[in-house]
Amino acid sequence: MNGTAYRRPTVATVVALLQRSAGVEEPNEETPGLTILHHGLQCAAHLRCTHPEDAQLQVAGLLHDVGHLLAPGQEDIHGLVGAEYVRPVFGERVAALVEDHVPAKRYLVAVDGAYRALLSPGSVRTLAKQNGPMTSEEVKAFGASPHFEAVVCLRRADESAKDPVAQVPWLDTWLSTLHAVAG
Repeated sequence: MNGTAYRRPTVATVVALLQRSAGVEEPNEETPGLTILHHGLQCAAHLRCTHPEDAQLQVAGLLHDVGHLLAPGQEDIHGLVGAEYVRPVFGERVAALVEDHVPAKRYLVAVDGAYRALLSPGSVRTLAKQNGPMTSEEVKAFGASPHFEAVVCLRRADESAKDPVAQVPWLDTWLSTLHAVAG
């Protein structure tokens, strides 16, 4: 992770990282006031509504951009960095969803022409840094992922969660879910 060693995180250290992200604007977005935390809370709230039975997906929505805090300016690897950080606490599925939310954008742009039109200007810019749309071979391999459907849902929620004035439940409402998913 960018040459920096991280201690094994706990739910408490992940929550502390999220709390710090309340003061960090979402990188690459032109929306003033959209912080990493507010973006994650919007994404998680959306997933709670659309997938109320899938707490792991909701937690992945909340955590999907923590890699921006751990490796600032590295849009191409923020999913991988975030996944490595959350894996010891929240397990393989949450980590896979966090990691694959970046390739899911590349997938959706390759297979869904309407999706590209939904991308924010920041997402369009970072798409180039993330190797652009997937090739047909990459699309086929990505579609075979065991987490394919969930990560596509996460990616769509990610793109819709960019309203700096959206009213969503605050971080404290997620503590019991975070602890439950952590086991």
